[in-house]
Amino acid sequence: MERRTFLQQSTLAAAGFLVKPSFGHAKDFPVVRIPEAQRKFKSKSVEKIIREVRTNIGNKEIGWLFENCFPNTLDTTVEFEVIGGKPDTYVITGDIDAMWLRDSSAQVYPYLSLCKDDKDLQQLIRGVIHRQVKCILKDPYANAFYKDESKVSEWKSTDVTDMKPGIHERKWEIDSLCYPIRLAFGYWNETKDTSAFDQDWLEAMRLVLKTFKEQQRKDNDGPYSFQRKTSWATDGVPLGGYGYPTKKVGLIHSMFRPSDDATIYPFLVPSNLFALSSLRNLRTIVEALGKGKELVEPCFALENDLIKALGEHAVVTHPIYGEVFAYEVDGFGNHTFMDDANVPSLLALPYLESTAFGGDLSVLRAEKRGYTVYQNTRRMLLSESNPFFFKGKAGEGIGGPHAGLNMIWPLSIIVRGLTSHDPQEMSLCLKMLQKSHADTGFMHESFHKDDVAKFTRKWFAWANTLFGEFVLKTYRERPALLS
Repeated sequence: MERRTFLQQSTLAAAGFLVKPSFGHAKDFPVVRIPEAQRKFKSKSVEKIIREVRTNIGNKEIGWLFENCFPNTLDTTVEFEVIGGKPDTYVITGDIDAMWLRDSSAQVYPYLSLCKDDKDLQQLIRGVIHRQVKCILKDPYANAFYKDESKVSEWKSTDVTDMKPGIHERKWEIDSLCYPIRLAFGYWNETKDTSAFDQDWLEAMRLVLKTFKEQQRKDNDGPYSFQRKTSWATDGVPLGGYGYPTKKVGLIHSMFRPSDDATIYPFLVPSNLFALSSLRNLRTIVEALGKGKELVEPCFALENDLIKALGEHAVVTHPIYGEVFAYEVDGFGNHTFMDDANVPSLLALPYLESTAFGGDLSVLRAEKRGYTVYQNTRRMLLSESNPFFFKGKAGEGIGGPHAGLNMIWPLSIIVRGLTSHDPQEMSLCLKMLQKSHADTGFMHESFHKDDVAKFTRKWFAWANTLFGEFVLKTYRERPALLS
């Protein structure tokens, strides 16, 4: 994402973030949610669950945060219309007017459990799927797009890559093509509605497979390269825009992480694991549709490549924690011990339902080993052995190069809570998040480990909606933690 810490007053005011607080629903908690008349989209099922949670939990501040954060994507970031007879939903991240394939999927995914009996919400999510198909067909290597397909990117003069009008940024990230599959699969799983999976969707999925295979780079470097004229080291790709050398073992190269920062070693392990589970989900949809069956065999072949390569290269031995997942590898034996807050991350693997944790596609061949390796990895990541784990007066959590040292991302705390089975750990995560909003009533991109008032991005819808998902999951499964 672009580095913007301080937002323009006009942008924030338009989104409702500079509305003068007035005390409302609960004592001492100001009304900071955008006024109803200004909300971009309204869902009866979302409003119903907000009322239910606020009424039934004892922690009124968490209830207030849930009301502000969970609907934030719908309130402030979506533009819905019908184009050519199809629903079309453009979703911005918040303070940046562009649609990331990753963020747009992650922002609406938490609403899936509520859409079965909410036809309007179903239509909105179908619209996201259709818009993502347009984006993929325009350029499967781009990560972010404009609604105006003629708009020229602000990066046009600095980026050495094949930039087309309508593309905001062209950073190749594996997860950009995985997230639309995850959203499509989740939507179909909840509703059994196949109307979004038309010929355009199938063509986009063919392009996803083609792009994954190109980026295995078995025979050549492929058609994609990227360089940027910038002083930010994490924004450029070395060696002519193709990255550091790799041994071609069958893994998919990713020039950028989900943070939009450049990879060190091009085989990004959590993203390759995400690709594996995405391919399996794609096969499941296609087989259920009864059309596009020509995709099944290529999916299988690519899955088998990933299973073999991940089994051989993803797990390494840490001097303290034993067998763990590396964050990045190069196929030559070089690897990084770390994690980044952005998802897919190693910490988030169970949240993304990676096939590394059992089943017939287990990359570790044994479910128990996969579970053990993840737990070892988790302990490593939540310790000083992870160079991007920060702990201070304001909390503890994982950050990343994108926001700099000592900056904790609420995303990492949320994911830690979502992937935990320990009530004490989940409670700790809720308490840290409750403290982190710095009297704004919303989650942020990051905050300083010693001072929550030092934060980046006041309007970051992904973190807001994901926080809502964590609270809703806790409410449904462990309501006592919200008392």
